[in-house]
Formats: sequence, structure tokens, C-alpha cells
Amino acid sequence: MTLVKDFKPVALKNTNLFKPIKIGNTQVEHRVVMARLTRMRAHHPGNIPNRDWAAEYYDQRSKRKGTMIVTEGVFPSAQSGGYDNAPGIWSKEQIEQWSKIFDRIHANGSFVWPQLWVLGRQAFPDHWQETCLRYDSASDDLYIDAETEQRAKEAKNPQHGITKDEIKQYVKDYIQGAKNSVNAGADGVEIHSANSYLLNQFLDPISNKRTDEYGGSIENRARFALEVVDALIDAIGAERVGIRLSPWGRYGGMSGGSDPTLLAQFAYLVGELEKRAKEGKRIAYIHLVEPRVTPWNVDADAGSNENGTNDFIYSIWKGPIIRAGNFTLNPEETTKAVSMDRTLIGYGRYFISNPDLADRLEKGAPLNAYDRDTFYTFSKEGYTDYPTLEEATKA
Repeated sequence: MTLVKDFKPVALKNTNLFKPIKIGNTQVEHRVVMARLTRMRAHHPGNIPNRDWAAEYYDQRSKRKGTMIVTEGVFPSAQSGGYDNAPGIWSKEQIEQWSKIFDRIHANGSFVWPQLWVLGRQAFPDHWQETCLRYDSASDDLYIDAETEQRAKEAKNPQHGITKDEIKQYVKDYIQGAKNSVNAGADGVEIHSANSYLLNQFLDPISNKRTDEYGGSIENRARFALEVVDALIDAIGAERVGIRLSPWGRYGGMSGGSDPTLLAQFAYLVGELEKRAKEGKRIAYIHLVEPRVTPWNVDADAGSNENGTNDFIYSIWKGPIIRAGNFTLNPEETTKAVSMDRTLIGYGRYFISNPDLADRLEKGAPLNAYDRDTFYTFSKEGYTDYPTLEEATKA
């Protein structure tokens, strides 16, 4: 196994990264969180979690007792989706498979939070030809790019600004997805409101040109996300609900730091979450994507957000915060981040290649390099075949 080159590991055992913290109803034993990771191993048709590999994959990464696992994105309904090999949690067989996965995680003494994922305009518009799914977003005809627009027109499935009744149906889908998750054994759910998916499309003025109560003002653009939060608080309890946000995100054509109103947008949204907390309805956590995370499909000429900061969230929100984005190879930045006592760190790509990532970070051990080419392939290769430190030492 190839190791990460030019990386000098630092043992983080004596930092807050290995200090327990309460998340909702659970006491996690350390703050190394497995962040959501799209892997595209679900069975098609049916969007069923992989019967052969998925339980092993999550079992491997939850062996360290008290680990918090946020699963890959999970579609709460068929209309929420649009990717063949991503899993759902609306059908009986999907729920049964997830229950087996959750049981494996709990058998290790760890905790699991499925991420509820609704794509909106990030779906493939030509997927409609097979599934008859609408190509939904906040507004009509505001395509991600020219290629997507062409695909939508060729498929005769133009981008559709969803109606108020369709918004209500999506809220019901989130509720059902949350209930299905908890009934299958999950400790809670994470609402995906980041990275240019549907709720983020409503938050961002670049993709939301509505003139009704879901568009125009900062308060209106936050309405859909807050309706989902409130619905899930009522359905499964605030302590079982988390949310992911990307205030600086530019993936999928979002504004990132280029719109001066966007940080005010997120400050308002987070302020509303804190207001609910003061009313006895504090959700379990907020999961933030770091400004320095630059997606693969952003034009290099668009500028960088590396000088941006999510620190303003701490002055508003007084609950736990998970921070995700390029921490693995930066132990000094990790130590600084977790010195703020409410902070956990979400790890992605290096949790793929290092199933025992928490142990390695604690000891200051070398890290397996990841193979990006296998991130989204329907194969065990690059999924369950990365060795632990102990396995690599014995080999």
C-alpha cells in the first residue's frame, strides 16, 4: 500500500481531538468524525445499499469505539435522487439493508447519522428518461452550466422551479426519511443543506430568483431549510437532527464568497437555529465545509476562498460544530481548531484510505494514500481493501 508522501505525522493523542463530547443523545469518545462520502456502490435498480460490501465498509471505519459516522448521502424519496448507484431509504429493502449496516456500527460501540440528500439541479436531467423524475430546483431555467442545459433540453426535462405544494411534499419526504432512519436504528440524521444541493439552491441568490415567500429576501431564502429543520425536530426530536452548511461553497455554480449578502444569509439561518435552541429545541450539531475546500469543477480564474473563515458561526451558534476540509495533513490547524471546545473534525478522503484513521492520528502514524480513481467505481477495489496500520505492519 502506498503511503502519503512528504507528510510528517504528529501524534494528536494529547489534544482535544481525543476528548469526549456529547452529540445529541450520544457521547462520542473522540472528535474524529467520518464525514459523508459519496461512494456510488448501491445496487441499481432500486438504490439499495450494497448487500455485499457496504456493511463491511462501515464496520471497518467504526471499529474504534465511540466513533461518529455520518453516512454517504441517502435519498429520502425517489424524486430526491437521480443517481443510479447512490442509496435511498424510502423502500422496505433499502431500510432493511441500512438496518444491517447500523447494527454493525452499533456492535462496535459507535454511532451513525445518515445524511438526508435531495439533489435538485445536481441530478442528471436525462435520468428522467428512465425514471420520469422532474429536474427540480428553486427556480426555472437557472442551469449549472451550458452542458447541463443542453442535456436537459435534449431530454425534454427542463429545470423546474418547484411549486409550494412540491416544497411541502419534499418536507414530507425529509420527515419520512428521518423516521425510516431512526426506526432502522440510526442515532440521528444530518440534513444536507450544502454543496449546491436543493436546500442550498434555495439559500443562494445565484440559483434562487423566486418572487414568492421562498425567494427574494434573506429570510425567505432560508424558509425551506428551516421548515425542514422544524419538521424533523417535531418528527424525531431536536437531539437527533444535524445540518450541513457550506457558506463559502462554489461547487455546482454556487456564489461562495463572491456574493456579499451570502454570509448574512448563513448568519441569519444559524441565528434562527440558535433561537430555536434557546426555546429548548437545540439541534445536535452544525457541520461546516471549510472555505479553503475548492471543488474540482470550479474555474481556477474564479478566485479562491482560502482567506475566508467560518469563525463567525461560533459567535452565533453555541452548540457543537463539525468542521470539514483538508485537516488530515495539517495537524497544527487541527490542534488549533479543536482548541475551541465545541469543535469536532470531519474527515473524508483519508477516512476512505485509512479505516483506522482515528488510531493513526492519535499515534502520529503514517497514512495510506487514497486512489481517487476508485472513489465512485462499483467495485470492492478502493472500498473495503485498504489496510489498517496493524494489517499493513503484519503484511
